[in-house]
Amino acid sequence: MDLADDELNLAQPEPGDQPEGQESPGAAEPQDYRARVAELEGLIAEREQALGLAHARIADLEQEVAGLNQRLTAASDSLFQAIAGYKALVIKSNPGVLEEMVTGDTIAEIDASLEKTRAIIARVKQGLEAELALARVPAGAPQRAPLDLSALSSREKIKYAIGGKR
Repeated sequence: MDLADDELNLAQPEPGDQPEGQESPGAAEPQDYRARVAELEGLIAEREQALGLAHARIADLEQEVAGLNQRLTAASDSLFQAIAGYKALVIKSNPGVLEEMVTGDTIAEIDASLEKTRAIIARVKQGLEAELALARVPAGAPQRAPLDLSALSSREKIKYAIGGKR
């Protein structure tokens, strides 16, 4: 049974469905059914054509997505290389900074780790300078100053004046 036969069967109401005073479906012209079948076949053809266009559009979009994914991968690789180059440049331009202390996978993270490293270096430097300042010995001989004789007894003062040993 083909589509036209199904449509004919669907379009015909059951014998008990007709209200009184109307013709039975058997009295309808076969041309009306043929026109309806032709109309439905035309709709089916339109839908199949629209479906084919939709499938073609989906295929085009899938190709476009694949191309965009390739471009994204290439851009990601390029960005990774640029960040690695930036990190190397930061390390090279800051010789006092240890390479291990500069970390990060983005430029912002690298900059933040560089600032943190600089702050650590500054604190260590201040601590070392403070230690050196406390441990400094003046250059050369100490200044000659007269002895403080105020703490000596009179006898010790006389001995000192004569040139005797203390």
